[in-house]
Amino acid sequence: MPKSAHILIKIYKERTMNGVLSILLDVFRQPSVIVAMISLIGLAVQGKKISDIVQGSIRTMIGFLVLAAGSGVVTEALNPFGSMFQYAFHVQGVVPNNEAIIGTVLMKYGSEAALIFFFGMIVNIVLSITSRFKFIYLTGHVAFYMASMLAVIFNVAGFNTLTVIILGSFAQGLLITISPALVQSFMRTASGKDDVALGHPTSSGVLIGTLIAKLTASKKHPSKSTEDIKFPAALGFLKDTTVLIALSMAIIYAVVALFAGPQYIESHLSNGQNFIVFVILKAAMFSAGVFIILAGVQVVLDEIVPAFKGISEKLVKNAKPALDAPMTFGFAPNAVLIGFLASFAGGIVGMIIMALAGTTVVIPGIVAHFMAGGVTGVFSNGQAGRRGCVVGGFVNGIVITFLPLLLLPVLGNLGSANSTYSDADFGVTGVFLGYTNVAGGKIVSIIAVVISYVLFYASSILLTRRENSKVKYAIEN
Repeated sequence: MPKSAHILIKIYKERTMNGVLSILLDVFRQPSVIVAMISLIGLAVQGKKISDIVQGSIRTMIGFLVLAAGSGVVTEALNPFGSMFQYAFHVQGVVPNNEAIIGTVLMKYGSEAALIFFFGMIVNIVLSITSRFKFIYLTGHVAFYMASMLAVIFNVAGFNTLTVIILGSFAQGLLITISPALVQSFMRTASGKDDVALGHPTSSGVLIGTLIAKLTASKKHPSKSTEDIKFPAALGFLKDTTVLIALSMAIIYAVVALFAGPQYIESHLSNGQNFIVFVILKAAMFSAGVFIILAGVQVVLDEIVPAFKGISEKLVKNAKPALDAPMTFGFAPNAVLIGFLASFAGGIVGMIIMALAGTTVVIPGIVAHFMAGGVTGVFSNGQAGRRGCVVGGFVNGIVITFLPLLLLPVLGNLGSANSTYSDADFGVTGVFLGYTNVAGGKIVSIIAVVISYVLFYASSILLTRRENSKVKYAIEN
């Protein structure tokens, strides 16, 4: 065979392999596709009829797409608010936004990030099988964001490509297994069930906020639930969560809009539309987005939980699906809004402290505060009522404001960008791995990952033994 033919065959094989890899990565980056596949497999394992399998899989995919659409609507409604806030108060700095920084990262580290994401999912399944922490992380897009950050951290540390992928995959798999476990006890209290988990990189911030909120609980002076708020008869319409969110956001938007000024809004944001009309419509859009999210969540939970049980029984016994943050919002809708506002207040306080201290200023990321603050509000309300909801949300806001500041120095050239990773788990993981490298170089970074695995399995063994001891004691007595 001529040499040119060999070359052509080689090129064809490489392109075919790259094409297959590209398709696989595109599939695994789509949470709607992932959960639909999970649903299909779970229903098939349970021996359901073909019609039920098709119906359940399609409904699961549609539910996730509805949820994503709602999140998109919320993001679109919040973006102008960030611009107005920045202009009104003349604050320049770094905006924590995952979607903003991911584009920059992928241009440089896209291949490593994709492979870390893929193999990290496999590690997640293995860890769930071999430990007591049986959580399968299904929120693909945020897991991909985490993979991109790990690619940055290990590249900045000076590792070669292969080592970056290996260390990143092990770190990714460990993180997405631990993250849901950190707040599962709060999930049980808030939902009254133990069949789903939180699959969002807010867990460490939510944990800190909820633990501090729990300290405010008092048997002598208990705080009522946010969902028990009694409105005067004339304000009965406020019992409707959708209406309450719309009105609350309209007030917040209007206040910031007045500081920004009508000229700025109408010339830069509203395309000439009256600024009052513009902010009212954006507030209504925000409320509509939340409504859409809740509708999508309900469809997903109705389909994915039963299907997932079928998989867990065969592959990972008693495993729980870790789903996106909005999945928690239906447990306490009022707490979502209160937690968000409290978290945003914490972000403003943190921003003021940074400005006074002369450091880089982290501008409150509205979407991050809504997601993380909302979850913290729900969980904190379950632990300590309204008082806990406010305290927990505020503490979370402080956490997710200062963690991005600490993360910036270990991101290399990206640290000088005007955006960074927003959620607490990104900050905790990045700070831990980044500063271990700063402290001792590549060897210390590797040791840090190894020690994390030792602690993971040690915790699993100790907790299992303690649980078995409690069961044994209960039987004997």
